[in-house]
Amino acid sequence: MRTGAAAQHHGYYHEAVRYDTDDELLAVAVPFLLGGAEAGEPTFVVLGERTGGLVRSALPADTPVEFLPGGDLYSRPAAAIRSYRELLAELVAAGAGQVRIIGEVPPASFRATWDWWARYEAAINHAYDDFPLWSMCAYDTRITPPEVLADVARTHPRFATADGRHVPSPTWTPPTEYLRRCPRVVPDPLLARPPVIELTDPTAAEARAAVHKADQGQLPIDDVEDLVVAVSEIVTNALRHGRPPVRLCVWAGDDRIVATVSDGGDGPDDPFCGLLPASDGAPGGLGLWITYQSCNHVTWQRDDGGFTLRLTAGHAYAG
Repeated sequence: MRTGAAAQHHGYYHEAVRYDTDDELLAVAVPFLLGGAEAGEPTFVVLGERTGGLVRSALPADTPVEFLPGGDLYSRPAAAIRSYRELLAELVAAGAGQVRIIGEVPPASFRATWDWWARYEAAINHAYDDFPLWSMCAYDTRITPPEVLADVARTHPRFATADGRHVPSPTWTPPTEYLRRCPRVVPDPLLARPPVIELTDPTAAEARAAVHKADQGQLPIDDVEDLVVAVSEIVTNALRHGRPPVRLCVWAGDDRIVATVSDGGDGPDDPFCGLLPASDGAPGGLGLWITYQSCNHVTWQRDDGGFTLRLTAGHAYAG
């Protein structure tokens, strides 16, 4: 049974909370969480250490609300979607009629990696619509850049306000439309240098060897091996489904390895490709989904020259 503002809603009820003060955050979060607890609904807080502490202190000590570590859940967008879908499926199977969650993506993501978190916020409108979820995504306007707030308004159908209203976003954009737009990608200064390796039409084995060659011990071995798998998958996709020539370039920095794979094609047709596993066997869907969970940042660009994916292992450029 649905309750609160989502009482007459089917599927995912997705809201953003834009707050200017801590009191405004609490004015939205506390009634939302208490309402879920009183209704016997699974209710979760997935906020950062500071904001999570504020909410915890404002709730009665015995409130049956579960606090989850936001840093673990919001490591990579595709991994967050996978984890949340698994949690929601488990709760619904146990009989939940509605699940409430208030969370926030880490503020560090507002800089150079915001492009894929903006895509996450758009994609979850579809990814979670199988479940009776009511969630609020909190954004502190004191630290959130204007361009991020503009994307928040496009990717959230509505806003929850401190005075108890739930108002439609005037710039809401359906996820399929939003995700088909070429994202704003912040250039990585590492790519201003010549690549350490550049190959044309490499085999998957040659692509894997190129990443190993670029590794100078600056990254944990698991990060390197994840990038090896990702580059192999993307090169294979480009050779099978793209248009020649396929070009692989690899750069090595002190704290990251960056690879780009480009071809002359248009890239995947599925706007959710990478963020969700392809359900219809779309070309390259599984490989890109694996890649989004293996790398610390993935960007794409489509232009007159074709389609390019940029994959980062290690510390993604923060901007």
